[in-house]
Amino acid sequence: MPDKLLEVSDLKTYFKIQQGEVKAVDGVSFTLYKGESLGLVGESGCGKTTTALSVIKLLPDNGYIAGGKVVFLGRDITNLDDEHLYQFRWKEASMIFQGAMNALNPVKRISDQITEAIFLHEKKTTRAQALDRVKEVFELVELNPNLVHCYPHEFSGGMRQRAIIAMALVLNPSLVIGDEPTTALDVMVQAQIIDLINSLRNKLGMSLLMITHDLSIITEVCDRIAVMYAGKIVEMGSTGEIVTNFRHPYTEKLITAFPNIYKERTMVDSIPGDPPDLFNPPPGCRFAPRCHLRAGEHCDKDEPPLVDIDGKGHFTACHLRRAGNG
Repeated sequence: MPDKLLEVSDLKTYFKIQQGEVKAVDGVSFTLYKGESLGLVGESGCGKTTTALSVIKLLPDNGYIAGGKVVFLGRDITNLDDEHLYQFRWKEASMIFQGAMNALNPVKRISDQITEAIFLHEKKTTRAQALDRVKEVFELVELNPNLVHCYPHEFSGGMRQRAIIAMALVLNPSLVIGDEPTTALDVMVQAQIIDLINSLRNKLGMSLLMITHDLSIITEVCDRIAVMYAGKIVEMGSTGEIVTNFRHPYTEKLITAFPNIYKERTMVDSIPGDPPDLFNPPPGCRFAPRCHLRAGEHCDKDEPPLVDIDGKGHFTACHLRRAGNG
């Protein structure tokens, strides 16, 4: 069994608003091993990005960790002070942000933005050494190193995304978090970025936590999948097992919402209704109001635990679809 890199236990992350607290992440637990890639997938607003931001403590001012624990390489980082957090971020865990044009400063050269991260963590590094490092990661992400002094607007969308990946890798972190890194890119560029991420994982042996709503990307990049709904993980297991032998009704609906080019052409399914209000989440199974397999009061009143249904790491939180129950 590989060594554990990241352990998230019963994580609860809430946001304070005028009316009270929004329970954006409400009891999430998972483990990421060294060299492994785990995908968090689900609809918008299910808690994927908030989970990732909680891991590196980059929550907005009104967000806070209300409970649970985040352990990185055996060290509890849940309550790290600012000084230690600055050292942890980027040096040990970095993030590929969604939307490269928003993540990059438009009035600063890309070289200055990447070297800034180096200088903050390695104060004895000279500018010449830092620029050499930037050129090295540019080559790693298949960008021309002669372009390091360009401004973001001088790059295409795919080039900007590669630059963001280079920034995330420049300090050789053990964990890289990808927050929908292919959003707003055309299909061909998406495929190139996916191939690049897979290549970098093989070269560097890095661990990856991938966040997306696109199951087609997850299957290309991730070893395991955790399906999130309304702030909770409802199913988790190996990618092949989840895609071919899904057990939770929500996972089923997510998968059938994507067209299958190998089957008869039909309209894809949609999920009726809306996700629940996380300011006042319903009791019982949070997917029950939208579930096509809902079985009355049991689903409405009793929250299903996340259990290993086959003893081999396939976890499901559903009253109906456990081992031997369909």
